[in-house]
Amino acid sequence: MYRHQFTCGTETELAPGKIVCVGRNYAAHAAELDNPVPEEPLLFIKPATAAVPMEEPLHLPSGRGSCHFEGELALLIGATLTDANATDVPPAIAGLGLALDLTLRDLQGQLKKDGHPWEKAKGFDGACPLSPFVMLDWLPDWDNLSYSLWLNDELRQRGKTAHMLTPILDLVAYISSYFTLQPGDVVLTGTPAGVGELMHGDRLAMQLEDDWLRVETRVA
Repeated sequence: MYRHQFTCGTETELAPGKIVCVGRNYAAHAAELDNPVPEEPLLFIKPATAAVPMEEPLHLPSGRGSCHFEGELALLIGATLTDANATDVPPAIAGLGLALDLTLRDLQGQLKKDGHPWEKAKGFDGACPLSPFVMLDWLPDWDNLSYSLWLNDELRQRGKTAHMLTPILDLVAYISSYFTLQPGDVVLTGTPAGVGELMHGDRLAMQLEDDWLRVETRVA
């Protein structure tokens, strides 16, 4: 069973909760999938059962079409936020990590065409591999963070928070105006351009900044 962990190797006392995600928070990613840029954050939720440790082999659903990777920056919530302001957000973030928003792209396309929600394409068991979290005992420059994703040693995604359409602190405050965020919840902040299909045997690596965090995994 998945449990949140910090990079020092200790488990947190925070029970895994919901995973609130934002779609199309990078204009280049919206463009690569021929999607319009939303006028406000496009939110959806993955259940806690979607979370798995990123270091373990990834098991893709069989018989459901293509499964795409989307590398994202992940925030571990450590305190309750309800209708918060951006200034309320930093003390409530307990950790900073990396995530994969695994997406059944064929199924998502059909759901979008039919005007249905995306959850079946994005909320399946194992759909959110999470890294350990860097414990935040200091305040990072939220608008100047970067992370990268490699697929089979090829750099595929390079995300910079400066390029987000809705900055991190504003995004979390916006989310809290619709859903109360509780300790143990996770927020995924959107994916940059470069997403693609996963195949059995693929190797992935993600890195936060130059040396804050690096995690490797593979597709079973």
